[in-house]
Amino acid sequence: MFSQRDLPDDLAAVRETHAPGALVLDCEGDFETLPPARAEDLGLLVDSLDPVSYPGEWLPPDAPAQLRAYAGRDFTVGMPGDGGVTWTRQTVPPIVLVKARTEGSPEDFVAFLIAEALVQAGLGLPEHFLGFFEGRYRDLAAAARLPPVDTYQLAAALYDAYLGLHTRETFRGWESDRPRLHAAWADAGERLQPRLSGLSREVAIGRTDFAAAAELACSGVKHDLDLPTPFGALDTSAYRERGADYAVAWARKTFERLRE
Repeated sequence: MFSQRDLPDDLAAVRETHAPGALVLDCEGDFETLPPARAEDLGLLVDSLDPVSYPGEWLPPDAPAQLRAYAGRDFTVGMPGDGGVTWTRQTVPPIVLVKARTEGSPEDFVAFLIAEALVQAGLGLPEHFLGFFEGRYRDLAAAARLPPVDTYQLAAALYDAYLGLHTRETFRGWESDRPRLHAAWADAGERLQPRLSGLSREVAIGRTDFAAAAELACSGVKHDLDLPTPFGALDTSAYRERGADYAVAWARKTFERLRE
């Protein structure tokens, strides 16, 4: 199921700087959440496991079953929205998992995704939005009043933006010493920018729902792109400093305006 990935020099240097000792593993199959038996196989490759769990009262009554399972005591790796590469610090050392869905993707883009995961793993921040919002997740759900799956997507997007505020300075700094990774980061941003330009109008006319728009817009933070209204308010030092409280206040104000 898992095999250790050989890292080229630039990725090895990123690992050494941000997540020393982390394992980067290729996965035979694709997944959103690893089946428990497969997740436990990771224990054979690491020194120890320290599964996280969260209080059930952090979740609204209608929270998706998969999120409730994640909050429970079972060792859970990977969740919807993680993309082709995910990471966990529930193991010692940390692990970066490269999913089978990345096969056929441009090599440099996959390298950037691995580098991004290593940088994120070294931040000391939660690996999932539930650890970020904690009990404020219920407040976010109450403010947005979206279907449970859309609330999940919005929360994941908001946390992606928060992580982006912490990582993009590192990505910008790779221009001179990690040119391949910097070029892949810049190229991904250039491909994303056209999708952001008309996003506000698409939401206004109902062509794109709000949670999907948030996912697109918030991914622009890590690429240092100009964000459309109302998402530009997330690209601020205030969000970086205040975290979940700011995100919930932004959601409350935003949805109040949308319902006027």
